[in-house]
Amino acid sequence: MIRVGIGGWTFEPWRDDFYPAGLPQKRELEYASSRLTSIEINGTYYGSQKPESFRKWAEETPDDFVFSLKGPRFATNRRVLAEAGDSINRFFASGVTELGPKLGPINWQFMATKKFDADDFAGFLELLPKTVDGIAIRHAVEVRHPTFQTPDFIALARRHGVAVVVADSDTHPQIADPTADFVYARLQDSSEDEKNGYSDSALSTWRDRARNWAEGSVPADLPLVADAPVKAGRRDVFIYMINGFKPKAPFAAMALIEQLGSR
Repeated sequence: MIRVGIGGWTFEPWRDDFYPAGLPQKRELEYASSRLTSIEINGTYYGSQKPESFRKWAEETPDDFVFSLKGPRFATNRRVLAEAGDSINRFFASGVTELGPKLGPINWQFMATKKFDADDFAGFLELLPKTVDGIAIRHAVEVRHPTFQTPDFIALARRHGVAVVVADSDTHPQIADPTADFVYARLQDSSEDEKNGYSDSALSTWRDRARNWAEGSVPADLPLVADAPVKAGRRDVFIYMINGFKPKAPFAAMALIEQLGSR
């Protein structure tokens, strides 16, 4: 399954543009989820949400819709990552499993100043639960310091079955090595000058990459940090249009969905 979406659904410039004129704000999630196949919830990065909020979001979206969540910054923005256990436990106790089958991967985002330390990072990965309330949990890590571009980091992520976020960014390093049974990409280079944020040819490139990943192979045009993995089984793929010129994000996502023929 290849899913494409955006970060959040509440953004004033989308009103009367992506969202039809006069659409009540309380129906924005319903509308967005009818056009997209996933949304990354960003609010969980900044603070705890309520169980009833997760239940409400699940009820307002189609049966086949999936949310990813950003893990709390209190777990990742710290000097000693192995001390993040309490923050991680509080996050999962906040009601995230109320999303049920609509709960997708958790993206643990790290500051651009956080450098790779094998023991430090291993300590963090060992804290991430495999299941919560009987629901399997998939984890991705968004690392943004060049020191993570090392085979040792790739080996560590593979050992724990954690995906490394693939960034399309002018400011953060790109690590495209598949390390889990799914791929998580965040595209952050949309342009105001393009009708859909990304050109048709750029979207076609990401379409082909997504299909490669989904089939279990690796895109030939993306360099890898470590040796390519043995051909895997089919993977789920999550692609989010994040920032760049944010007003175009929903249009980029819909254009890619159209190219994929997935909705």
